[in-house]
Amino acid sequence: MDFRQIFRKTLQILFPLTLGIVLLWYLYRNQDVSDIMHVVKKGVRYDVILLSLVFGLAANTVRGLRWSMLIDSLGKRVNRKNAIYAIWGNYAINMALPRVGELWRCGVMSRYEKIPFAKLLGTLFVDRIMDTLVVALLTLCLCVFNIGFFRAFFAENPPVMISVLYALASSVWTYAGLAVLLSALWLVFVRLKHLTAVRKVAELFRNIWEGIKSLWKIEYKMRFLIQTLLIWTGYFLYFYITFFAFDFTKDLGVRIALIAFAMSSIGVAVPVQGGIGVWHFMVISTLVAFGTDVSDAGAFAMVVFAIQTVWVILTGLFGIVALSVINKGEKMNAGC
Repeated sequence: MDFRQIFRKTLQILFPLTLGIVLLWYLYRNQDVSDIMHVVKKGVRYDVILLSLVFGLAANTVRGLRWSMLIDSLGKRVNRKNAIYAIWGNYAINMALPRVGELWRCGVMSRYEKIPFAKLLGTLFVDRIMDTLVVALLTLCLCVFNIGFFRAFFAENPPVMISVLYALASSVWTYAGLAVLLSALWLVFVRLKHLTAVRKVAELFRNIWEGIKSLWKIEYKMRFLIQTLLIWTGYFLYFYITFFAFDFTKDLGVRIALIAFAMSSIGVAVPVQGGIGVWHFMVISTLVAFGTDVSDAGAFAMVVFAIQTVWVILTGLFGIVALSVINKGEKMNAGC
């Protein structure tokens, strides 16, 4: 590995992590550390938080089963354990390199199950599209019944992404660039399709599309939908149960928990290690908006994020090791 590769990989880790840490500093810079530490030491039922971890692991396990259904539709039934452990490992790797875990899980499944990486990448797109739809639908429903909160939140914290999208949509250069891009794609894939490099890229896209079509080829579509509901019910309980570990959140109720959960899910989507900083911002802002003291909200976010992050890393490392062990064992048995 040369210097440029080392520099690029280091930058991939440090840049998003630095952004998250800066946001953490911004959130906690004016908070009373002694108040937060008092909550951390004496105001938390850690047994309740440990109980919540079971639901997070269960949700990721069901996600592995759902992903294996997508892969099965490509024409080969895969080892369920491989899919589950790959999902666990995916989240641990994302803690170091945001979004790299998704590529890793496709790579490791391609290696052990002998399925083209590009097709697995297509199933990954379906997996993530389903997540986006669930979070979008949940947020939309919550917006309808809690319009006051969301209007106030986005008025006080205007999303940078929306501003950027609006600027792009209103610029003539955006459409000119799209026209140039489409023309270039037409030239490459129609006029230069005889070139070896172009044929390889076209084959890559065809394989990805095959993976994306896996959703329509699933044999048990109702099971897929039920598993999707179970995944997100598990994630919600993973978050909601932690409310009962603190005196100041245990009586807030399911409605506020759902709003905080939806906001935290949006925060996790940001490509920063585990959503660090962004997740804290979303959760703290939501709890404060519903009357929680800012120091209490800060303590809640700090404790829950820290424990759940350690859990994700530990279970992910277990999954990575388990993948190696079970597949090494199967290879030895096949050799015998």
